[in-house]
Amino acid sequence: MEDDAPVIYGLEFQARALTAQTAETDAIRFLVGTQSLKFDNQIHIIDFDDENNIINKTVLLHQAGEIWHIGASPADKAVLTTCYNKTSDSRVVSCAAVWRMPCDWETGSHESPDDSAHNPQALELLCHLDNAAHSNTACVLWEPMGDGKRVISLADNHALLWDLQESSTRATVTSTATLEGKGQLKFTSGKWSPHHNCSQLATANDTAIRGWDLRTMSQIYCIENAHGQLVRDLDFNPNRQYYLASCGDDCKVKFWDVRNVQEPVKTLEEHSHWVWSVRYNHSHDQLVLTASSDSRLILSNMVSISSEPFGHLVDDEELSEGEDNHHEDKSKEPLKDSVVSTYEEHEDSVYAAEWSSADPWLFASLSYDGRLVINRVPRALKYRILL
Repeated sequence: MEDDAPVIYGLEFQARALTAQTAETDAIRFLVGTQSLKFDNQIHIIDFDDENNIINKTVLLHQAGEIWHIGASPADKAVLTTCYNKTSDSRVVSCAAVWRMPCDWETGSHESPDDSAHNPQALELLCHLDNAAHSNTACVLWEPMGDGKRVISLADNHALLWDLQESSTRATVTSTATLEGKGQLKFTSGKWSPHHNCSQLATANDTAIRGWDLRTMSQIYCIENAHGQLVRDLDFNPNRQYYLASCGDDCKVKFWDVRNVQEPVKTLEEHSHWVWSVRYNHSHDQLVLTASSDSRLILSNMVSISSEPFGHLVDDEELSEGEDNHHEDKSKEPLKDSVVSTYEEHEDSVYAAEWSSADPWLFASLSYDGRLVINRVPRALKYRILL
């Protein structure tokens, strides 16, 4: 029985890294990485049983250090990347690596589900994604819809494109792009576009957003002061190739058409503190999740700038033609944007929100105190979108 009530899971560790298991399209599964200075860090594999509304977890050890970012291979369920901190020669360095889950983690080889927590297996290191020249990795991005053989790491002021070979046990840098300019420039986050044959990347550094062509590793656009303060996160609209969402420490969420970067197409000002995460729904791009240090998660219905602004699918050409003659037919007025729901189940900064890869109406959010909350799009809105 489908129910709109949230399901809450406590990790008992601080955490800020969350991803859906991209290659798993049947089971509803999320991966969470912990941030503990005192204990071995862990990956919690969260399986959500939506029929019974319960969470099953498996714990794997990540002994390398506290996890700042986690990414799941789009092709192999068992493979993931983490960015983590480790102390070497009494300075903290941010590293990145590719890992494989032990082959029997899914078969329930444990006597009872809680066994994995007391006696967890360790992740298997496949390869490192850093070298002497490039440490301090902020994030690792998998090629969207790819075969799991290409990743990009953002390290200081470099974007490195890696080829993973020999079942991901060897990584080779095939090309690099460098952020040029005054001062100590460094990337904070990025997103690999699913459009244009996956040949474009968007990055954030300080208050700027830049687009890159991965074939030439050259910059294709720059939004200099995209936000009044640091840009925290980016996401591409899955259905409209030129649309990009951004969020930042100015408490705003902005939507851009990268063909004309002078002004955002739309700005949301619903949060009262830094916005850490923005995520488009993979199927219904009017649904946008944002997570903030105000302890809230907000689901917005950004229908006016979606691929279905009139409640049905239109392409970009139709949109630009339609602007001249839309006065004649009132039924063609775009639907109004609105906040669908504000979720208040967290009591600490919400650092991450992710849509499920298996169920388009389900999403997870993670706050720093280790609380993971699973919610669903309200049923009334779901049926309005579908019918």
